[in-house]
Amino acid sequence: MGIVKIDEELHEEVRRASTVMCRSINAQAEFWMKVGMLAEANPTLSFNEIVRMQFAAAQVHIRDLAVA
Repeated sequence: MGIVKIDEELHEEVRRASTVMCRSINAQAEFWMKVGMLAEANPTLSFNEIVRMQFAAAQVHIRDLAVA
C-alpha cells in the first residue's frame, strides 16, 4: 500500500462521490482508478460495458430490469 498525492479539489470530489456511492473515500478513488485504467485499455467500451464486463468476470448475474 502506498500514498497517492492528489489535488485538494479532486479529493473533495472523491469524498462527495463516496458518500453517494456508500463507499469509503479510498474505495471510491480505487474504483475510479480501476475504471479509468480499463477505459484506457478498452477505448471502444462505454462505462456501462466496462461495469458489465467486471460483473461477468466476478460471476455476478444482474438481470435486466425494464422501467415501467
